[in-house]
This record gives sequence, C-alpha cells and structure tokens, in this order.
Amino acid sequence: MSNYANKNISSPSCPIDHQHLSEQFTAPLVEPVDFPIEQDSFGVWHIRGYEQAQAVLRSNCVRQAGFQAEMLDKLPSYMNPPILFLEGKQHQKQRRQTAKFFTPRTTDSQYRQLMQDFSEEIVADFKRAGRADLSQMSMDMAVGVAAQVVGLTDSRRKGMSGRIDRFLQQSPTDFGWTFRQIKSFLRTQFDLLRFYLLDVRPAIKARQAAPKEDVISHLLASEYSNVEIMTECITYGAAGMVTTREFIGVAMWHCLKNPELHQLMLNADQETRYAFLHELLRLEPVVGSLYRRTTEDLILDHGNSKLTIAAGSLIELHIYAINGQESVVGQKPLQLCPNREMVERRPKVAEYVMSFGDGAHRCPGAYIAIQESDIFLRRILKLEGIRIEQSPTVTYNQTVKGYELRNFIIAVA
Repeated sequence: MSNYANKNISSPSCPIDHQHLSEQFTAPLVEPVDFPIEQDSFGVWHIRGYEQAQAVLRSNCVRQAGFQAEMLDKLPSYMNPPILFLEGKQHQKQRRQTAKFFTPRTTDSQYRQLMQDFSEEIVADFKRAGRADLSQMSMDMAVGVAAQVVGLTDSRRKGMSGRIDRFLQQSPTDFGWTFRQIKSFLRTQFDLLRFYLLDVRPAIKARQAAPKEDVISHLLASEYSNVEIMTECITYGAAGMVTTREFIGVAMWHCLKNPELHQLMLNADQETRYAFLHELLRLEPVVGSLYRRTTEDLILDHGNSKLTIAAGSLIELHIYAINGQESVVGQKPLQLCPNREMVERRPKVAEYVMSFGDGAHRCPGAYIAIQESDIFLRRILKLEGIRIEQSPTVTYNQTVKGYELRNFIIAVA
C-alpha cells in the first residue's frame, strides 16, 4: 500500500481517526453498507451487495432500464434499437461485430498516436492561454477520440463537442403542454437536428462513398437507416464521450491535490499507472447507478435465504456502495490506494469492480477510456507550474446518473 493510503494525519488530541475518512470527491451521499438488498416504498429494488449486483447484471431475466431506456417505446417498430438497449442474441451479435473497434490491440495500434496528437494540440492551446477550464479541455479530448472510433470525422463546422454537450445537458422530462416543457422539447429537437445536419449526415455520406474501419461504416453495411445511425451516435456520445470527460477531470483533481499521485502518473510504468486509474475509477465511478427491469421472476441469494424479485420490477444498482464493499476490496474501501490488494475471490474481481458495469452490457470502451485518460493526464501533468486555480463544482447528470465537474480552472506558469 502506498504512503498516501497509509498516512495518518490525525494528532494525538484529535478524537477523529482520519484514516477512516472518505477520500471520494464526488460521492453524493454515504451509502448504507448493511443493506445489500432492499425494496423502497415505490417498489424499486436497491442493490448494494457485490454478489447480488453481479447476479443481476449477468442474468438473462433483466433488460436495460437506464440511460432513458423508455425512449425505446417511442421508436417505430421497424427501427433497430440502439446497441445499448439490445438484449439476447441480437445484442451478442452486435457486440461481436463491433468488438474489433475496442480491443486493446486496436486501441494501441490505431488510436495511441491519435490520442497523443490530440493531447499536444489541446495542451498547446492551454499553454498559450496560460489558464483554461479543464472540463472543456477534457470534453474536446474525449469527443475527438470517440469521433474517430465512431466515424464522426467529416463535420461541416467545428464545435461538435459543444453540440453534443448541449443536447446531453437537457433534463430528461416527459413531453407536456406547459411552456417550460414545450420550450425544453423544442430546444432539444433543435440541438439534435444541428448535430445530425452538421456532424452525422456528412459522416454517413463520406462512408457511403468510401467505407472505413469505424462504427458508422459497420452500421451502413448492416443496412441501418440514417435515423438509426443518428440514434447510435447519440448513444455513443452519452456512453463514451461524456463519461471519459468526467473521469479525466476527477483524475486530474486528485493528481493536482496530491503530489505523490502526480509523480506516480509521471514516473511509474504503464501497468502501475493503469492500476492506479482503475483504483481511482473504483472510488469515483462516473456512472453512479445502473438500472435494470426484470422480464421474469429473478431469484437472488440474500444471506442464508433466497429472495424473489417479481417480473416487471425496477432494480437500481448503487455503484458507489458496491465498489466500496470491504469484503470485496479490502480494508479502508473509501480510501484511494494505488497498490490495493483485492480480497481473493474466484473469479477474480476487476480492479475497478463495477465501474465499467458487468455482464452482457459491460462497457466495450473500457480500454480506450483508460489509455486516453493516461495519455492526456500525463501530457498535462508534465507542464512546469501546473496548478489548480479554481476547484470544480460538482453536479449530477440525471441522464447518465453520474457526476459532472464544471468550472475547473487550471493554470500554468
């Protein structure tokens, strides 16, 4: 365990054992650890236990219920659902066909140089200005990389990151006839139309003429319509671009607040750095809750007994609590330990626990996100005199159920 994790900053006269305080910057609340499964008064089941969460995510008796899954009910029956919401054999087929875009080998061979080039461009602008909002820098980085993977590389105008950010910032509300609801609906439709006309449609036309090794080319080969491709691009925007952006921000926050972590990112080998980033993602999961709805009765272990969740029930999986389970991750689960030794289990628990999900819908872009974050963080942290000028404000996005860091001003000498 690192010196950072072992450090005791309490004085003999202080009644508080500071070693047991949380080192999370983003947790909205402290989750109860004594209730691995419970049902609230609205009938929603809440899962905080690791074994129960794994059983839910790997079950064939559930379907996606998060990321505005209700939008599926509004799609015409002839449309292909986004891959995020596919289930069963359809989902397995699409995951197999798109897996080649996200493998460690592909990420390293096709995207590493691209990531380095993007980092250099963004940091060069930052150095010229002397100060910048890291939340915008990380968004530019995340969108630039994800756009290459997806195929959104033929935009008619610059500013795709802003266009994506605008429609993702809209609050998920049901359409209604109040002035506020109508205004919100029209604004969202306008933002989506701009994204389609300026970013998606040009990419489709370019790949109809000359296919490439990217997601849009694959969708065209699978005879997806323009509207279906647009829907997939929105899905990848929410699932890939936005989450990586936030993780880069929280990782930079930790590194600039603690010199040991700063030096680790600069001097450690790749394996050690990736282990640290996985541990940080465990502590600060970008998506704080996952949702599933049961399609038939689901039976889970609950202590020495069995518990049945009825078909049609909504389940919320609390990722902060699951990732902080001492019986899984070891002592002081709310502290950041780059050399954390997980409790031995079979099968082995991932270093990031449930931060990339689990089961059929486990995040396919996990390796891309870590490599991208590593490259970008190291490039910024190399700058002499890099410092925080203004700590970020932390809010929560109800679409992805995760934290957002904004107005994170960093400066360089």
